[in-house]
Amino acid sequence: MPSHAATTTAATNTPTKPSKKNHLVSAMIKQGFISDPLLSPAPSPPSSHHLSRPHSATTATAISLSPPPSFATAAPNPTRSISSPTLFEMMSDEQARDSRHSTEAGLKLQDRVFKVLAEAPFKNSGNDRTNDNNLGCGDVRLTVSARDGFRVSMEVHRRVLADRSRFFAEKLRRNGAHMVTVEILECDDVEVYVEAVVLMYCEDLKKKLMGEEVSKVLELLKVCSAISFDDGILACLDYLEAVPWSEDEEEKVVLLLGDLQLHRSLPNVLQRVVAEPSTSSRADDIFLKLLSGVLQAKDDKARREMKTLISRLLKEESSDHRSFNNSLDISRDTLYHLCHRCLSSLILCLSEATCVEEGRQDRGFLMSEIAREADNMQWVVDILVDRKLGDEFVKLWAEQKELAVLHSKIPTMYRHEISRITAQLCVAIGRGHILVPKDTRYSLLSTWLEALYEDFGWMRRASRSVDKKLVEDGLSQTILTLPLPQQQAILLNWFDRFLNKGDDCPNLQRAFEVWWRRSFIKQYVVESQLQLTVYDNSN
Repeated sequence: MPSHAATTTAATNTPTKPSKKNHLVSAMIKQGFISDPLLSPAPSPPSSHHLSRPHSATTATAISLSPPPSFATAAPNPTRSISSPTLFEMMSDEQARDSRHSTEAGLKLQDRVFKVLAEAPFKNSGNDRTNDNNLGCGDVRLTVSARDGFRVSMEVHRRVLADRSRFFAEKLRRNGAHMVTVEILECDDVEVYVEAVVLMYCEDLKKKLMGEEVSKVLELLKVCSAISFDDGILACLDYLEAVPWSEDEEEKVVLLLGDLQLHRSLPNVLQRVVAEPSTSSRADDIFLKLLSGVLQAKDDKARREMKTLISRLLKEESSDHRSFNNSLDISRDTLYHLCHRCLSSLILCLSEATCVEEGRQDRGFLMSEIAREADNMQWVVDILVDRKLGDEFVKLWAEQKELAVLHSKIPTMYRHEISRITAQLCVAIGRGHILVPKDTRYSLLSTWLEALYEDFGWMRRASRSVDKKLVEDGLSQTILTLPLPQQQAILLNWFDRFLNKGDDCPNLQRAFEVWWRRSFIKQYVVESQLQLTVYDNSN
């Protein structure tokens, strides 16, 4: 039988002749590989804590809390305080820090569990369920154990557990009236499990959950679901339906409810994040309404802010679509309906502006409307390109001969925003984001290239958002996709203009170099059966 007394015996050390092994050990101590036992304190035995509440006439619960074992840490070696620590010492220090953190976490958990049990309804003789129903002393010893050895024991009541939990009703069904012991092993969160047991004694679960964090209620919901505590499940779901969620909490709520497969009350909880099929089918109409509202907005600041917001959301949605296949279905017809509306407004503004005398007051208003409508068109074109629907617009823009003629009659300071649309399309074509036939590409440049040349200086100076090099590269790449004779016609025309305009004309020198090499240095001749022969005239 083990004795609780500790017996200590002492032995007398007799001097012996030092050996080579002793010299080796001394050398290792000096080099820091092992610590000197005379300088390090003896390890203290792990301490254990046992907290219990004394039984009284109104107390029907025994509480036994066992925290994780604590670890003794060795004091630093004073002989090595000056030199840098060895690898062994650094590893020991790290292990000691981890042990301290683990011990502190265990003590904090123990304090929280003790507080929960101290405030439990069955501990309060004034207004608890135990007193109201004359349950008396507990007849079930319930022990909850964590994976790290932490245990909590409670004396609870069979009637409460069986009435509230179908899990416990099944476990306790075959037992008689004597004391029963039930142990829950390898529990993920002992604290939450104890709180779920406490909830079984509460009549007003809604009031009990008020003020809790969403994360805590989600953990309670998991436990209530595991033990089939239906009232607890409904209370947690009602809580989640009523409180706000952060974005991180929203994802956790949706994932957990999907894992638990709680079909009751789920529609109410997830209505804020899950759209019904009828709502999804109207997404196109909603999108049309939103974009139309932005295009017709009266406040310029609000219009710019909403443009930025919607563009960002659409780009995020497009990125998510690649991962989750949940793209917002915005039809091509809806976007091109907006394009035609912007085009009609732009043509109307230009027509009115060309008919108004220069001295009239409303001429300035019309000029500002031209810039506004051009800006609207740029925004819609950006959406089209981002959603890979811009091919049809290139053809539509290339066909605007009337608009190009009206454009030439408007002062450059008002019309240069229109030329930015052409620059947008050239950049997209140059990057391969829009694929259109060569005839369409040539038609685009034939209609709008001269206007782009004329407005380039104003575009560069008046708008900070215009990237000069980006526009020049896009225009160069678009020209170089054309047949060689068309390249030659366009670039020779550019050559004369650039010599006269300088920086007010796009710098297409790179395109000019490529055309020159293709025409005069490396000549490709197509022979029969699609064979290419290269003639290098550089020599």
